[in-house]
Amino acid sequence: MAKHKTIPGFKKRFSSWDRNLGSGCLFGLGLVAFIDEAVFHQLLHWHHFYDKSTTAVGLISDGLFHAFSWLATIGGLFMFADLLRRNALRLQRWWGGVLVGSGAFQLYDGTIQHKLMRLHQIRYVENVLIYDLIWNLAAITMIILGSMLLLRAKREENKPGRMVSNES
Repeated sequence: MAKHKTIPGFKKRFSSWDRNLGSGCLFGLGLVAFIDEAVFHQLLHWHHFYDKSTTAVGLISDGLFHAFSWLATIGGLFMFADLLRRNALRLQRWWGGVLVGSGAFQLYDGTIQHKLMRLHQIRYVENVLIYDLIWNLAAITMIILGSMLLLRAKREENKPGRMVSNES
C-alpha cells in the first residue's frame, strides 16, 4: 500500500475549520427545523410535514420531523462541546456555519419540499406567493450573512502574524 503524503499543518488547520463549520451547519439546520416545526406546525397549525393524507399521518410525520430536528441540534452541540474541549472553537466560523446551515435548510424546505415534492405549503391560502417569497428571501439572507462571516473569518485567519493553535 502506498502512503499518502500530507502537507505539514494542513490537516490541523483545515480540520478545525471543517469541524467548526460542520458543527455550526448541523446546529443551524436543527435549530431552524425545530423552529419551523414548533411555530408553523404546532402553534399556528398552518401545515404538517406531510399534508397529503389524514391528520393522523400528518401528526406522525411532524413527530418524525421533530425527532430529526432534535437529533441534528444535539449532534451539532456535541460537536460544539468537542471543539471547546480541544480548544479549537472559532466562534465566527461556527456562527457562519449556523447561518449557512439554517438558510440552506430553509431554502431546501421552501423550494424542494414546498414546490417540487409538494409535501406541504407554508400556509394554505389563496395567494401563497407572499409567504413563499418571505420564506425563501429569509433563507437567502441567512446564507449570505453566514457566507460573509465565513469569508471574514478566513481573511482574519490568513492575516500575517496570526498564531494558529495546536488543534487536533
